[in-house]
Amino acid sequence: MRGEFLVNLCFHGIGRPARELEPGEAAYWIGTGTFHDVLDAVAGDPRVRLSFDDGNASDAEVALPALVERGLPATFFVLAGRLDRPGSLSREQLLALHEHGMSVGSHGMDHVPWRHLDRATADRELCRARTELEDLVGSPVRDVALPLGRYDRRLLGLLRGLGYRSVHTSDRRWARSGAWLQPRFSVRAQDTVPGLHDAVLRRPPLPGRTRSTLVGVAKRLR
Repeated sequence: MRGEFLVNLCFHGIGRPARELEPGEAAYWIGTGTFHDVLDAVAGDPRVRLSFDDGNASDAEVALPALVERGLPATFFVLAGRLDRPGSLSREQLLALHEHGMSVGSHGMDHVPWRHLDRATADRELCRARTELEDLVGSPVRDVALPLGRYDRRLLGLLRGLGYRSVHTSDRRWARSGAWLQPRFSVRAQDTVPGLHDAVLRRPPLPGRTRSTLVGVAKRLR
């Protein structure tokens, strides 16, 4: 139902990376066992929505079989510029995700922050990446995830003008179904199922909700 509270869980890499990681990226890679434990913990929770950023090869090699086994849907926000590179999704793997009923969204082309983009880079990141993904999977790409979670009023205006159905952030707060801006919780290397249950799946008290909402408002207005 529109307006219901949701918990958006976002994964990045799973298992052993097969490419050189960017500075700070290792904190968002989790063990395969932890990944399976998290899926088992949320499989019966109707509030939880799953997504994956960056288009790592583990999306197809680890995540897809686990999702199919449990009958769970997910959205994969893919970096179009990394397709077919070592350690990243191949075009064939991306098609396999799509053919198994998973949603494909855009994460841009090169994993660069989208604030203060010049016109040429904005076209590459916001438009060309989307078109490449649409041409590959043969269906519209309506959803987008912000690289590094950074945004401001100008960027959101650009994305609205491009007709994206939803924009996914890294704001670590609960979301509402049907909202255009969708905050997410990234699962990190140190996370455990009990910790996620306490910090993420349990709705925070009012002061915490108010504080996180104000942070989001400040980002949208800057």
